[in-house]
Amino acid sequence: MAYRPPLIATHTLAPPAPRPAPNTTDDYERWYTEASPNNRMLLSLRSGIPSEIAWAFDRLCRLCNNEQFLFRSIPGLTNTLFEWPEWYISQNAAGSFKLSSLFTMSPSEERKRRHGLEALCIMRNAAAVNDANAEELVKHRKAIPLILSALNNVQPTSDENIEFLLYVTDLFQYIAPSYVLPSASASQATSPLPPLLELVRRTSNRSLIVSSLMCLHLLFSNTANSSRLTADSPALSASLLYLPLLPDRVLVDVCINYIYSHLSHPPMAKAFLLHPDMSSTLKLLVTQMLAEQIEDTVPIEIGGPIHTAPAEAVLIQDHELSKEELEGLIAQPEPQRCYEWMKLMFVAKPEGELTQVDFWNLYKDVFVPYQDQYHLLVASDVIKNVNVVFPQAQAMVLPGPPQKFVVRGVDRRKDDRSNERFKCLWNRSECDTSPFSSAGELCEHILGHLSSVEDDEHSCSWATCSREPLRKQNLRAHVLTHLPSAQPPSKHPTQSDTITLPSPQHSHPTPNPTTRPLPPQKTTLIMKKPVGDPPSSSLTALLCIRIIFRTAFTAIEAAPRVDADHFGFPGVVEEDEGMDILEDSGLSVSEQEGQRRGRKAFNGVRKLLEGVQIRDETLMGWVTEMIQACNV
Repeated sequence: MAYRPPLIATHTLAPPAPRPAPNTTDDYERWYTEASPNNRMLLSLRSGIPSEIAWAFDRLCRLCNNEQFLFRSIPGLTNTLFEWPEWYISQNAAGSFKLSSLFTMSPSEERKRRHGLEALCIMRNAAAVNDANAEELVKHRKAIPLILSALNNVQPTSDENIEFLLYVTDLFQYIAPSYVLPSASASQATSPLPPLLELVRRTSNRSLIVSSLMCLHLLFSNTANSSRLTADSPALSASLLYLPLLPDRVLVDVCINYIYSHLSHPPMAKAFLLHPDMSSTLKLLVTQMLAEQIEDTVPIEIGGPIHTAPAEAVLIQDHELSKEELEGLIAQPEPQRCYEWMKLMFVAKPEGELTQVDFWNLYKDVFVPYQDQYHLLVASDVIKNVNVVFPQAQAMVLPGPPQKFVVRGVDRRKDDRSNERFKCLWNRSECDTSPFSSAGELCEHILGHLSSVEDDEHSCSWATCSREPLRKQNLRAHVLTHLPSAQPPSKHPTQSDTITLPSPQHSHPTPNPTTRPLPPQKTTLIMKKPVGDPPSSSLTALLCIRIIFRTAFTAIEAAPRVDADHFGFPGVVEEDEGMDILEDSGLSVSEQEGQRRGRKAFNGVRKLLEGVQIRDETLMGWVTEMIQACNV
């Protein structure tokens, strides 16, 4: 019997469902980021095993800088991270860390302390790169209690505590804009304001100062917290203290932001006018705007228009009738004279075009002086005669508007004057020989003039030469000095390609350039123009200056003088006039003194304000208004 293989089932099992992909990776392992309550990383944090906890924190420190990492993707992770910072705060509150400067801490406490810093660092970094993580932390029930406890119990006495407080204040910046402070009578432990003010007063760490002032600025940006501002706030003193550090842009920026939040509350703005550092603060704010001002130099020309002409003589010019040509035309009868005149003045050119007015003016300017002796054609006859001399030419009207009457098919005859410099000027420029084409031909022609000289001594007859009589052989050498070079003279690199003319109608070139009238004077002013918009710190400084100005000049603006000198505008006032207005304004004595000091401070910075340039017209109008309101 033949062998039969065993029967095999023909159906196959369904493939297992694919495992969900992790929400992000850090190029190390993928499986520990799976969204599951049994996540390996979460279990490691809760295991209590030091090596596992260290591994989990190492991975989280990598992941928190990834925008795709979300706390909510691992249920329970956020709640677990709060455990180590809470232990850190409890140890500080109990005073356990005070002995660390005398005795070495146990390895387990040292690890917990380090994990507390790492947990806050992870939360801070994850919130900074992803808004969803920031929202997760802000809404967590442990967030505000942790921040309040840390601010009240952790003192900046060591580098570790400073780092811990820096992370806490950075996290509080996400909560501060919407956080409403409790009443002043509430317990200090329930309000972040007293510890933040005390932190700004005590710490000398720059990063912690910046973060704390930013928290206070965000707190008081909420109008519900404005009533908690005080005129002697330590944060205001710190902001005024660090404001002169202009090169430190970050620190100065946060100081100006807090000053703006402080001055935005009207009672604080009035009280600030009496602050001993008000005048110097105003000067520093203007200096800050000038330091960040980006300007470009712009030349502005003052004077009438300048008319120019090419420095080199035009070599191709319209033909003008010579004396001989004019004498040959005048006595001819019309219309023969018109025909011959056209042959001398124009040439056939298919694309050429002249207006009929120009055509008639050329004819009229030549023959009108002789119309008493010889008949003169009218304009229509002159235009009609064009077709007789140039059959291809045509008088036509081009549609407008406006209409244009032209003669198409002819153009002015051109004369090449490039060889004018090779013309013979012997016999005081009376030589009637046509210009030569080269210097060699002109030289041979001049030698012919000299060969006809019979006297032993003879004066030079070239143009206006006034040389005394020379012997014949010396005269030849002298005349050769008058001959032009075979090549045109080269122009100096600094020489301009154009020359200025007194007016557009002035003829050029002239026989005697030294008699040319002087052209109109023109002056160039160099001015500075702002380039781009000012940075945010400068705009905030301008808002602070604006608030101080409006507070100091309220009484003057409320009571403008209407007379022949002021026209009802609240502009420049005299010192005694300002005092009278303040006394009649109904303000208290302290408010009057504050406004006097404010106006005096603005008078002191008036020169600095004049140097402020802003491209935006509205903002520049603020600066102009403040300058005009100051006493001269």
